[in-house]
Amino acid sequence: AATAPRIPPTRLALHHFDMNYSLQLKDLWPSVRAALLCEQKYGALLNNFSPVDHVAQELELLNATDFVSEALKTAQQSQWGVTTEEVGRGESRSQEGSGESRTVMEAETMTQAEMSPPLCASISSNIKCYTFPRGDITRFRPARPDALGLLDYYLMDAASLLPILALNVQPDDFVLDLCAAPGGKTLALLQTGICGHLAANDISISRTKRLYEILHSYIPKEIRKMVSVTSCDGRDWDQLEGGTFHKVLVDVPCTTDRHSVMEDDNNIFHKRRTKERQMLPMLQLQLLMAGILATKQGGEVVYSTCSLSPLQNEYVIERAVEIAETQFNIRIHVEDLSHFRTLFQDTFSFFSECRLGELVLPHLTANFGPMYFCKLRR
Repeated sequence: AATAPRIPPTRLALHHFDMNYSLQLKDLWPSVRAALLCEQKYGALLNNFSPVDHVAQELELLNATDFVSEALKTAQQSQWGVTTEEVGRGESRSQEGSGESRTVMEAETMTQAEMSPPLCASISSNIKCYTFPRGDITRFRPARPDALGLLDYYLMDAASLLPILALNVQPDDFVLDLCAAPGGKTLALLQTGICGHLAANDISISRTKRLYEILHSYIPKEIRKMVSVTSCDGRDWDQLEGGTFHKVLVDVPCTTDRHSVMEDDNNIFHKRRTKERQMLPMLQLQLLMAGILATKQGGEVVYSTCSLSPLQNEYVIERAVEIAETQFNIRIHVEDLSHFRTLFQDTFSFFSECRLGELVLPHLTANFGPMYFCKLRR
């Protein structure tokens, strides 16, 4: 009997997404779909352990900008604009009074403005990532080694830095990257320059080798000493080192939507991987629970995927919050990250209807993502 023609996994993935994401994203889906099928846009994460000034100048001459510092600058300017406006209003109201009352009014207004938390308070300015403007599809040159052999930048989806910025590492924090390979986010965590200790884990030994390669290509030996690399099943991490970390990144395996519609190799929509794909939300939930249990009281977890699927995103968060409370008596607070939408709206296209966390949508003029990220406080 003639066998049915084999449908490529990329086609199966696109069919699956057409059925599901058209319901979720509605009118946005056609443009997101077109972007997923086009070449992805990259950012250049500067290596702070290599002399970067000349690299930054070179990139700026090509019309690339550091999207992190640009966003912070814009936020500070708008905040300063609000402050000066308020001071101006205060002055005009008290012009009839004495000079003394005017000074009091100014002081009060300034204090109120200082008290309102600035948008940029929770963003690490040590991370520098250059991107080309919206609509500009220029490619970056490959990374080059410096005199010590360290590469000058790392090319990655710039949206992948948002979970790192959301984690907001503080000086001397003990940090766990639970699903660390191939290593881009681990490298970004080290670029903050302030981790007290970084544990980088991945279940796959072959992918962990790639992580080692990245650390050796970008990080000096003395800094590598504060990184411990392991190849454990992340689901068991709480049994190894429970309640010990200030910050945990849980960047879980997912349907990797962009890869799934573009590449037949290692595609999770391959027929033989159907069961594995169906079990992904359960795996993601187990990994997130392990991340929560690895965190100290008062510590923070950032969960992230490169999928648009609410089953792998918000639903996993909701279930984890519920299990933490009912089975472990741990109250989890889901942080509001909507300020990321305001800060980075010039670089990324965000989905405004995300119930929990934030979702970067691929868009033809800003073809980053998909990237979902959500922050939890224990």
